[in-house]
Amino acid sequence: RNTNSKPPRPERDSEAASDEPRTGVTGIFRDHWHKRSKTGGKRKPCHKKRKYELGRPPANSKIGPRRIHTVRVRGGNKKHRALRLDSGNFAWGFECCTRKTRIIDVVYNASNNELVRTKTLVKNCIVLVDSTPFRQWYEAQYVIPLGRKKGAKLTPEEEEILNKKRSKKVQKKINGRRKKSKISSLLEEQFLQGKLLACIASSPGQCGRADGYILEGKELEFYLRKIRAKKGK
Repeated sequence: RNTNSKPPRPERDSEAASDEPRTGVTGIFRDHWHKRSKTGGKRKPCHKKRKYELGRPPANSKIGPRRIHTVRVRGGNKKHRALRLDSGNFAWGFECCTRKTRIIDVVYNASNNELVRTKTLVKNCIVLVDSTPFRQWYEAQYVIPLGRKKGAKLTPEEEEILNKKRSKKVQKKINGRRKKSKISSLLEEQFLQGKLLACIASSPGQCGRADGYILEGKELEFYLRKIRAKKGK
């Protein structure tokens, strides 16, 4: 009697075997060798998956209380993955003024309307931001009321900024500034509503910030047309 004989191995279910991954590493990968070639030929894998070929799930940054995760990336560096953001630094290019302001809503995205519906913050998306910091700066700089309806009552602080007594030297400086100040009618309408259209120029999923610039001139006209056309559908 042969004592070294091994018991017969149980037959594996073919369906269960097909569900298992071919390699021990699972996840999102951005390699090209697991795909068919352009002519339709099937490629044989010549090596296992590599760390430098990995992909990561999108950040899908939303509007909400600030929440940022750090991710360790190639070279030991760090990326800041913004999961939620509610404010950012926005530049008013014509006036050379940058202020931190609140992000209110996502209104347009050239690449995908689904990102507008879900209010996802990505680079180059068009958002509505609070105009209050820019209005306060403009009124302090030029001593001209901006974005106010006729007969609107001013708070004591605003009254002091706009109507306080100034020396001749300071008043001369302000008069010189006023000659250069020009605001388009489209921007004035937005200041009346208390909201400004802005474009996000940073990548929230990589740097953890939603910084950008206020839309002006032909760019503002272009995006206003796009937004109106989208609402009209």
